[in-house]
Amino acid sequence: MATSGTSTFNMDFPEIAEEAWERAGREMRSGYDLRTARRSMNLLTIEWANRGINLWTIREAEVDLVKGDLDYNTTTHAIDLLEVNLRTDDGDTAKQRDLPLTRTSASVYAGIPNKLTQGRPTQVWVDRTRTQPVLHVWPVPDKNDTYKINYWYLVRIDDAGEGAYEADMPFRFLPCLVAGLAYYIAMKTPELSDRVVMLKQIYDEQFSLAAGEDRDKTSARFVPRIGYP
Repeated sequence: MATSGTSTFNMDFPEIAEEAWERAGREMRSGYDLRTARRSMNLLTIEWANRGINLWTIREAEVDLVKGDLDYNTTTHAIDLLEVNLRTDDGDTAKQRDLPLTRTSASVYAGIPNKLTQGRPTQVWVDRTRTQPVLHVWPVPDKNDTYKINYWYLVRIDDAGEGAYEADMPFRFLPCLVAGLAYYIAMKTPELSDRVVMLKQIYDEQFSLAAGEDRDKTSARFVPRIGYP
């Protein structure tokens, strides 16, 4: 028997909401059912950001450093930074270097006696403000047009939107998305409350499967250090 020859299956938001309502125990019947599902989906993707790293949300960006400036805004919709490097001599194939910056805490940064000391930056405090992370570097740059900060960050997942948009995630997360949305719907629908426990178990299983696949598949080797407990 011939196969379809295609592997492009995806779901827009109305289809996701319809499938979730059916799994929760009834059909989607009204515009309000669609609207409440959209609100739950937005909360669900925020929950995923709190659970940890989603590889498809990792982006790279850079910011120019200015002599004497302490603070620098990161990209809009960034959640947190994974790696922060000082890039020197950008564009010079012979001299360009990426040097890791030590990420410090707010208390360590606050304890620096002179925050205006100039030199090559070696430390950064990532201030996770309400809107976007802000970088506070130390020492502050002592030169213009020499230093950049190159960073890798987690970006916020796109909202469900108002229309027939596809979900902002790889296809392999669709079973998890539908299962989670069905669980969220059942939690706030009284006549479906008897299915909450079952749907939560299914959601946890689907998230575990998706998160377990969504990881760096690199080898790791751990060597014990002699003399340490």
